[in-house]
Amino acid sequence: MKDIVGSKIMSPEFEVTDTITRIEENQTNCYLQKVNDGFVLIDTGFTKHRQEIEAMLENAGCNPGDLKLILLTHGDFDHTGNCAYFRDKYNCRVAMHFDDAGMVELGDFFWNRKMNPIIKGLVKIMFFVMRMNLKKEDRFTPDVFLEDMQDITDLGFDAKVIHIPGHSKGSIGILTKDGDLFCGDLFVNTSIPKKNNLISDTKAYDSSIRKATSLEVRTVYPGHGKPFSMQRYLEGE
Repeated sequence: MKDIVGSKIMSPEFEVTDTITRIEENQTNCYLQKVNDGFVLIDTGFTKHRQEIEAMLENAGCNPGDLKLILLTHGDFDHTGNCAYFRDKYNCRVAMHFDDAGMVELGDFFWNRKMNPIIKGLVKIMFFVMRMNLKKEDRFTPDVFLEDMQDITDLGFDAKVIHIPGHSKGSIGILTKDGDLFCGDLFVNTSIPKKNNLISDTKAYDSSIRKATSLEVRTVYPGHGKPFSMQRYLEGE
């Protein structure tokens, strides 16, 4: 795996394949997966880092015509910000779970999401001040809606969808036949592999953790922080 951080190529800390490139900008990851006829991009990063991420994609060998599919692990703006732009540039399809679709179609972070009203109000103010949202030109309608346990080989990626709600209702993971799990915001690893503390539905999230840890997962690729072995996470529990 190539690890591209702020335009620097870094060495990974553990054994990984050479078909995955981690693109990290402002502590949020996108993953570029090499497939038979090109690439699949998993999440697209912040809008404000578009030029940097675009340059990293090119540095990894992904040029117009090479990107076949964009997979979104969930609807948050830090994972979907560049999706509309990249879809137009690369002329590819976008796939995600229906339960987060309104987040990207309306630019509403809270769509279909449980949250304490007071906390919701404070977060809305913070997002407004920091301009953390999807502008109208960056909103879009997905081309494909994904379901739990769906085989996506027909979309060009030999993997299956794992529905893992809790962070958001439409959160999904992508599990490859080699045991690589692109988990979105189910786990984080900014210091150590651990559960995410940004949860909208605790019951659903705990169920998703049990589901993910019961699968045959070798390496976890989180939305934030470095990839890690599932065994390392289990040993730390």
